[in-house]
Amino acid sequence: MQACRNDQRHVWLLSGTGEGPVLVAALVAQGWRVSVSVVSASAAGAYAGLSLEDLWTGPLDGVEGILGVLDQARDRHQGFDWVVDATHPFAVKISTDLQRACQEFAQPLLRFERPMEGCGEASLIGSSADLARQTLQGSRLLMALGARHLGQAVRAARQAGAQVFARVLPSPESLRHALASGLPEHHLAVVRPLQGQSHGELESALCRRWSITAVVCRQSGGVTEQLWHKICRQQGLGLWLISRPQPCVAVEAIGSVKSLLNRLSTNPLAPLC
Repeated sequence: MQACRNDQRHVWLLSGTGEGPVLVAALVAQGWRVSVSVVSASAAGAYAGLSLEDLWTGPLDGVEGILGVLDQARDRHQGFDWVVDATHPFAVKISTDLQRACQEFAQPLLRFERPMEGCGEASLIGSSADLARQTLQGSRLLMALGARHLGQAVRAARQAGAQVFARVLPSPESLRHALASGLPEHHLAVVRPLQGQSHGELESALCRRWSITAVVCRQSGGVTEQLWHKICRQQGLGLWLISRPQPCVAVEAIGSVKSLLNRLSTNPLAPLC
């Protein structure tokens, strides 16, 4: 028989800077205690001023690391009612590790999935390696990808005859990956996305400055992908989208904040008294 709980309901949210702060605000407003995990210190800054139980920064060290967090939470405060995976759609490893750990721990898990944007005029490819099979002679491509994936994309685009440029995040890791990709420094822009007086101001300026003819980004949904669709339409640029990985069918996925709040309230880990 389940033990009766008189503590406030508790969610562990794994997210980034996109939907994460919005989800936290909505959960807190509904009376939930929220602990958050993010990858980097810069991502943690997006949660400043929000009422959190815990804010953990850094990698979770696989399934064993996740099990350690769940076990510690059970010892400290009877555990989490729910774990919510709101990580990036391309963060396949952490989502897979979460599914395995939560299944082993009998921990309720939900996936908050960004809605899929329509492709519009964009061309969909399976991976950046597919660029090597395209006709890109004379093209000037802007890579709007995570820096860890830049090397493969640069090699493939150059093989197809394109000149390659990239915007990367202002972090030591991103800079290391960008420089290792073989791009010259004057083909790199170190910027934080969505900065400026209006969203897209810096990105639009980069496209004009470098006379970009096409952009390569991931089919991640959210404001960043929407922005590239908009810029490419406005400037008459091509857009290559790297297709989103298929979600894990074993995890229930929710696509809106309202639906998430409703689902969390229907099946708590133990009845509240």
